[in-house]
Amino acid sequence: MNRSSISPILLLALLASSRAAAADAAPFRHAEATVAQLQAEMAAGRLTSEQLTRDYIQRILDLDQGGPGVNSVIEINPDAISMALDADAKRRRGIVLGPLHGIPVLLKDNIDTGDKMQTTAGSFALVGTPARRDSTVAANLRAGGAVILGKTNLSEWANFRSFESVSGWSGRGGQTHNPYGIDRNPCGSSSGSGAAASANFSTVSLGTETDGSVVCPANANGVVGLKPTVGLTSRAGVVPISHTQDTVGVHARTVADAAATLSVIQSRTSDGRDAATGGVPLGWQGTGKTRPTGIPIDYTQFVDPNGLRGARIGLTRVGLNGFDPFVPTPQPVTDAIEAAFAKLTDAGAIVIDLDAAGFTFASADGEFLVLLFEFRNDLAAYLSTRVGVPVAGGTLQTAIDFNNANEDREMPFFNQDIFDLAAALEPGPDDPQPIFGGLTYNQALAIDHNAGVNGIDAAIKQFRLDAVVSATDNPAWATDLVYGDHFLFGTSGLAAGPGYPIVQVPAGMVFGVPLGISFFGSAFSEPTLIKLASGYEAFTQVRAHNLPTFAATAPSTNIGGTTLTRARRATPSSAPARVLRKPRNL
Repeated sequence: MNRSSISPILLLALLASSRAAAADAAPFRHAEATVAQLQAEMAAGRLTSEQLTRDYIQRILDLDQGGPGVNSVIEINPDAISMALDADAKRRRGIVLGPLHGIPVLLKDNIDTGDKMQTTAGSFALVGTPARRDSTVAANLRAGGAVILGKTNLSEWANFRSFESVSGWSGRGGQTHNPYGIDRNPCGSSSGSGAAASANFSTVSLGTETDGSVVCPANANGVVGLKPTVGLTSRAGVVPISHTQDTVGVHARTVADAAATLSVIQSRTSDGRDAATGGVPLGWQGTGKTRPTGIPIDYTQFVDPNGLRGARIGLTRVGLNGFDPFVPTPQPVTDAIEAAFAKLTDAGAIVIDLDAAGFTFASADGEFLVLLFEFRNDLAAYLSTRVGVPVAGGTLQTAIDFNNANEDREMPFFNQDIFDLAAALEPGPDDPQPIFGGLTYNQALAIDHNAGVNGIDAAIKQFRLDAVVSATDNPAWATDLVYGDHFLFGTSGLAAGPGYPIVQVPAGMVFGVPLGISFFGSAFSEPTLIKLASGYEAFTQVRAHNLPTFAATAPSTNIGGTTLTRARRATPSSAPARVLRKPRNL
């Protein structure tokens, strides 16, 4: 947290705090408390939202900014206590606005709040006057009685600035750490959201995902990550990458809490500020699907401890051998993944090995071009809504110029080669792009739509599946500001291009850090995915038996103190072979 972002009262509290380490801190009275449990306590008069909010703030001061220094919260809302008091007053009058009434929620720092807090995407380029109005998801939280507790750190610009970026690092917020081992990386780009949820710094938190940015931090930090179908949650007032793929999602410690949060933040009807909520031809809509009319009001109704019994699950190991054939996945990781897969059958699912059956998922090879092309235009549209910040009303080039003028703060570890690539693209959607072999934006978009039709959709239809399952990502690596992120594999791309949902759940431990699996479905299959994921969660109870330790390092004897081999530095952006490989977890 940038100390200047804390209100004077909270700063005094931080300086006065005598708690220095997690081991010395008093047990947290709300540790692992669920939304339902906290609501029951408040309904019975044994707890108030004010007390709960103050307790979370103190825990942030003790363990996020003090003690082990997770550094997941970039700013605490100076109005959080007043919001909690208002929620308590309403409850005394018999008014409860929803499942998150009085519940503290943290928001990723690329989600606008029309209050006293900054919204910066981790960049000094957006520091100054706060956003003029709430994002739709923030407005929905307020309407549902939630307490907006603060903002979380992220990979700067949602990990879309450089191939060499370090997940969890931003110029404004510094480096976020993993509560399972402070030297371990929290993944990104919703790094602070995942770490804060895992560390019990709020009841739930919001992140965003373009391709992996909710589910990878959920995997690394041992929490549930719910990435909704594109268009189910509005992106209005969210710093963008791509209108085709961006979505606002949830980090929570249980599937039920993630489901409750989705119930509040979703747009059940069209939001005039985000065309995707109305079913325009973007993302999944390009597959010929239409937005269903019966969007559920309450997703917690689909939570089922026996949700896997009789379910037909398509299992794929595609990509688990690694992005790089010369850097294989370590055998202990492979063994942990296979053990997690075996629990599907143990919990009563009928598992079909899609790879053994010869099924091949269509590739979303057009994705990176789609993201680059849309980022340039979508960012300019967002900047037109901001005032009183260095890049207000500007363009991508304005942001590039700002970074060049502020290298010491913005680029001490990595550059902005992705920004440069996006700025250099030909302007028209049907213009051939030389760095992509002459591929056009519209051609790339069609390829990504096909990845849904001939990927997840085809697998579900051919094998009569309820969902597809795979491992989420490799386990957390040691943070490395010199060589960057150490990605071995990731499967979020199966759902990214077509804009399909994912629910990731903790599934095991390896090298002292969490490992998760992901449930994939077609557009608007959240009810089914919640049922299946909650069944897996109830059967395995992985998180309940493996809580964060806040240790300086993960308890591992692995070579070099990292779960992965050292990454090689990225090839300069002028090399076509590198240009065509998109960055990981956006």
